Amino acid sequence: MTAIRDRIKGSIPALITPFKDGKVDEAAFRKLVSWQIAEGSSGLVPCGTTGESPTLSHEEHMRVIEICVEEAASRVPVIAGTGSNATDEAIALTRHAREVGCDAVLSVTGYYNKPSQEGQYRHFMAIAEAVDIPILLYNIPGRAIVEITVETMARLAKHKNIIGVKDATANLMRPSRERNAIGPDWLLISGEDGTALGYNAHGGSGCISVTANVAPRLCAEFQAATLAGDFATARDYQARLMPLHDAMFCEPSPAPAKFGASLLGLCSPEVRLPLVEATDAARAQVKAAMQGAGLKV
Repeated sequence: MTAIRDRIKGSIPALITPFKDGKVDEAAFRKLVSWQIAEGSSGLVPCGTTGESPTLSHEEHMRVIEICVEEAASRVPVIAGTGSNATDEAIALTRHAREVGCDAVLSVTGYYNKPSQEGQYRHFMAIAEAVDIPILLYNIPGRAIVEITVETMARLAKHKNIIGVKDATANLMRPSRERNAIGPDWLLISGEDGTALGYNAHGGSGCISVTANVAPRLCAEFQAATLAGDFATARDYQARLMPLHDAMFCEPSPAPAKFGASLLGLCSPEVRLPLVEATDAARAQVKAAMQGAGLKV
């Protein structure tokens, strides 16, 4: 597990899933994956929240992961979103990810059914016992309502397959508390673009990023600066990127990111209900933020 820990770092886009006329646009997704790698992204996350996984059928979900693995061709790690609030479904998706060659998986806490800490512990342990693949826990109380406590993470970290966390709490006390409770080998990956600067200063190794869908090179250079300890340079990047981070969430994600990607010619801005495409006001904010960051749109 040490080898994969060392490879999961830097800017890792939570990939959008392009659609065309209601179906997954496989050609656009392949183009997106290759472009991300060429622009310096150091890993890829297909089928996360940004990939609209709640609205993908199981067949689509698995196909998107397969395409990502094929197109990445081992150039960067693929960390597939395989979480579910049904443990058996999460195991099935995780098993598929391992079979098709993913390097690791991202497994979200139990959304909607609001499990207790013991329930979450048993859920993640069941996945870790069923499938031999590195697992990043996905702690996102803003969407799931419940969070994984530091104490529960410390219990889970004893399993060899559970190697770290994607932290979307925006709580910058969490990384230090987790390092104290678990140790320096616990992999800390931010799930919040706006706080990734502070998160890395507290011991984080990278960010699973929404903004990297439209500004992968800037996000990669920003992450490289933080990981080199050059926080003066990182703050300069942060100043350029912060309006874009805000724009990515000016309306429900990933509608703003998909519009931004459409401006770059990567895909259509199409999303699936119950999400709707970005409004004119959101589009103006996204375009202005992209231009402000120096992107040619």
